[in-house]
Amino acid sequence: MSEGTVAGHTLFSDPGVESIVSGLEKALGVPGGGLKRSSFRDNHRVWVEPARLASALKHLREAGMDLLIDLSAADYLGYQDAEHRYGVWYILENTSTGTRIMVRSWADDPSPCLPSAFDIWRGSDWMEREVYDLLGIQFTGHPDLRRILMPDEFAGHPLRKDYPLRGMGERHHFVPLARDES
Repeated sequence: MSEGTVAGHTLFSDPGVESIVSGLEKALGVPGGGLKRSSFRDNHRVWVEPARLASALKHLREAGMDLLIDLSAADYLGYQDAEHRYGVWYILENTSTGTRIMVRSWADDPSPCLPSAFDIWRGSDWMEREVYDLLGIQFTGHPDLRRILMPDEFAGHPLRKDYPLRGMGERHHFVPLARDES
């Protein structure tokens, strides 16, 4: 699906997606076309600033985006044109129509933080914990934000670009096991 441009902003060629995103802009008080958006091969993306993220996700849930398919993040440290340190995305679907929208946001150092989506989609629980564990992004309002993959005594967040490739000596914190003991 291709996109068109009207009055200086891009419109999604899918009328259902365009309607949802236009409604989102109105709900957030953003002028028409004020949210950055892109589309490629039926992957529709809209960027929402962190301060408006909770309101945006709540509005999208009420607009029929009833399934949080994925919540993940990436560290853009060292990327040539990156404006922010961390990119976070939420892939949402309307299970009645099959419409999907990716909501993108960002967080920056020294304290990367975004609002939790737990009150909107309970399924975000472990997804937010994974992002916290591996990248160190805090989710305010999460009921149980703790490590999910790494041991509690593990120092650091291993998917950060500034994490040493050979680790930070954390193997010394764990007792080595012989093959017959494992």
